[in-house]
Parts: sequence; C-alpha cells; structure tokens
Amino acid sequence: MANHRLWAPWRLQYLKGEKSSDCIFCSKPALGDDEAALIVHRGSSCYVILNAFPYTSGHLMVAPYDHVGDLRDLPTETAGELLRLAQRSLGAIERVYRPEGFNLGANLGEVAGAGFAEHVHMHVVPRWKGDTNFMPVVGDTSVMPEALPDSWRRLREAFGEAPA
Repeated sequence: MANHRLWAPWRLQYLKGEKSSDCIFCSKPALGDDEAALIVHRGSSCYVILNAFPYTSGHLMVAPYDHVGDLRDLPTETAGELLRLAQRSLGAIERVYRPEGFNLGANLGEVAGAGFAEHVHMHVVPRWKGDTNFMPVVGDTSVMPEALPDSWRRLREAFGEAPA
C-alpha cells in the first residue's frame, strides 16, 4: 500500500503556533482591514468572518461585535442579526461553492469544542457528498482546495461587497 501524505501547512501553524490570549472575535474587527482580518461582511451588531483554519473552503463564522460568552446573554436584536447573517452566509456560500449541504451551529463552552468559549459565534460549514471532512477526525488535518484570500474575495462579492 502506498504511503499518502497531505500537505496542510495551515493546520500545523494552528496546532503548534503560539496562541494569543486576545479574543480573535474582538481583535479582528478592530484591525480596520477587513481583507487582512478575513471579514467578508459587517452588519450593525454582528459580522461574518472566514475561519482561518477551516474544515472546508468557504467555512464562515458569524459573531457579534460584543464580547459575550453565553448565547442567552445576547440582546434580542443581536441574536436576530446573528441568525439573519447565518442565513445570508448560506446563500453566499451556495452561490460561490454549490455545496450539497451545510453544518450550521455553535460550540457553547470549552467542553463542547469552542476554541473561544468566551465569545459566542456560529459556524457555517459547506459540505459535499464524499468530502474529506473525515480528515480532522482521522489525522487532525483538513484538505483545502482554495487559498483563504481567494475564498475571501469570492465570498465578499457574494455578499454584494466590492473587494478592497
């Protein structure tokens, strides 16, 4: 049997890289450079950002600007915008990538898998029949056919925003 290797340098950077104590969901919108921050759309109380270490191409997250760790503590208007932007994200991803399905959800609490448990966020992950999403389970690796800057440009356009 042949020895197959996957080159996924972004995962190693995440796994072995130095972890910042800063909350990415607070620091990224404050950068002022949406392309560098991977923010594809800004709403009034929430925004949409590409996952820098995605499971699949087009993996987005929707987060409030406010640093809130419990979904129940979000103001009703913010919670509503979070869901509306998740809906818009489904449409944008569908136009760009034509997935066959989606995983949509939030990991609430560290024990549930939240990397940033202190800041509520929702994942929107496109899925395809036979996709390689088993890799994070088998080898802690993701297989990405598209570079993040290309994903950012395509999804920003799908949200109706001109690239920077």
